[in-house]
Amino acid sequence: MRAQVFGLALDLLDFDASLARCVELVEAGESAQHVVINAGKVVLAHDNPELADSINRADIVNADGMAVVWAGRFLGAPVPERVAGIDLMAALLGEAEARAWPVYFLGARREVLDRFLGTVRDRYPSLVVAGASDGYFADARCAADQVRSSGARLLFLGMSSPMKEQFVAAHLEALGPLLSFGVGGSFDVWAGETSRAPRWMQNAGLEWLYRLLQEPGRMWKRYLVGNTRFVVLTVGERIRGNVWRPEGENRGT
Repeated sequence: MRAQVFGLALDLLDFDASLARCVELVEAGESAQHVVINAGKVVLAHDNPELADSINRADIVNADGMAVVWAGRFLGAPVPERVAGIDLMAALLGEAEARAWPVYFLGARREVLDRFLGTVRDRYPSLVVAGASDGYFADARCAADQVRSSGARLLFLGMSSPMKEQFVAAHLEALGPLLSFGVGGSFDVWAGETSRAPRWMQNAGLEWLYRLLQEPGRMWKRYLVGNTRFVVLTVGERIRGNVWRPEGENRGT
């Protein structure tokens, strides 16, 4: 079931159902896109109609952030749980290894990408890596053509938003019959460049605080200003009566 929250699509799927849906999309052999939304991306999409459109056209959209889970529920959508992109990536790589799907990795700095690939090889020794390129390409169409020619069935994009969503939206067909999966800074985490918050902080919705403490100079505006705007947007949606209802039920005004 798909809800509309903040004017954005959000699939009401738990982790296992999300993994099953991604497997289904890869096996279908068509061009498809997976997107996650968190508080920061909701704010970005509010200011960027092109990003909002790319989210709404994606084949599967997960809530990657407890703030979106809680806000979704506050706005009437029974979001079952947080589905973190980095965790779903790990599960999908396991599926790719077992099913012999070729995988392509696109994003990050070259040295970070190389360390990330080392971790991938250690964890998934039989994985078919069709190719890998850093995120500093000059020609987006050429980068898309390289992915297509590799024969990959899965593309993981270690790029920031809105760059990765807009890259896929602009080149979805050119990328070929694969599932594009944006994972943001996950390459950096697996490469040891950054670290994830402890599980208790993730569950408490405090992952943003952990990142802020790691990089206060770079992250303070993104999280303190962005999170405040997200709360304002959430309350505004509720006040305006933009509360999701299942198909067939009457909406409030």
